Amino acid sequence: MIYLITYDLSEKDGDYNDLYEKIKSLGEYVHPLESTWFIKSDKDVNAIFDVLKSDMEGRGRIFIVDITDQERQGWMPKMAWDWLKK
Repeated sequence: MIYLITYDLSEKDGDYNDLYEKIKSLGEYVHPLESTWFIKSDKDVNAIFDVLKSDMEGRGRIFIVDITDQERQGWMPKMAWDWLKK
């Protein structure tokens, strides 16, 4: 499955390395935009949320959605489009 993870962090100068490492641990990924990641994972959205929620509670908002086989359009770096197509 391919998931889109997007978030809005409320702490401007916080350390997000733990969150980023947890996202990276979920599977193959690409990080094309500042607060947007695409992840290939066998986990479902609830399991992904469970992994990330401890780093998000009180720090902002997060949205996770399965985008497998969905139409896509937009402006992103070429590497992100290439990653999604493979």
